[in-house]
Amino acid sequence: MIYVFLAEGFEETEALATVDVLRRANLEVKTVGVGAKQITSSHNITVLADIEDKDIVLDESLQAVVLPGGMPGTINLENSKTVQKAIKFAKENDKYICAICAAPSILGHLGLLDGKKATCYPGFETNEDKVKYTGEGTVCDGKIITGKGAGVAVDFGLMIVSQLVSKEASDNIRSSMRCP
Repeated sequence: MIYVFLAEGFEETEALATVDVLRRANLEVKTVGVGAKQITSSHNITVLADIEDKDIVLDESLQAVVLPGGMPGTINLENSKTVQKAIKFAKENDKYICAICAAPSILGHLGLLDGKKATCYPGFETNEDKVKYTGEGTVCDGKIITGKGAGVAVDFGLMIVSQLVSKEASDNIRSSMRCP
C-alpha cells in the first residue's frame, strides 16, 4: 500500500501525476484526505480522496508514504499528527518516504534528510549544513525520494516506480507516456 496524503492547499500536479504513474505500475495506491475526504488544492481544484486519514492502516503492507508540496498544503501536512505518525512508522519499518517541492522540508525538520542527498523547491532547504541538496529534479538516497517541484512530478512518480517495482517498469511507463 502506498499512501499519498492530500491536505488543504496541496499541489495537485505533484499529487495526481504521481498517483497516475504509480497506478500505471499496478501499485496499490490510496489518496488520503487529511481531516476530510474532500480536499481543495492550492489552485482551487477539489478532489475526493479515496480515504480519510483516520482510516489509514500502518502495517507491513505499507510500501511508501508520499507527501506532495504546495502551500499551505505542506504546512497542513506537517501539522497533521496522522501524517507524522505515518512518516515515523515508515522510517522505523524501512519503508519509502517520498516528498516533493516544499514537502521535503517536513523531512528536514524531522532530521530524516541529515547525511543524505535531496532536492526540493528552492527556498525550502532545511538543515543545509547536514543535507547535500543537489538541485536535481529527483533524488533517491536510501529509502528517501525527493522531487524539486510540479515540473518533475511524472519523473518523481517514475523514480518511486523504479524503486518499488523495477527500472524496467519505470522505463516502460516513461515510454508509454511519451516522456523524454
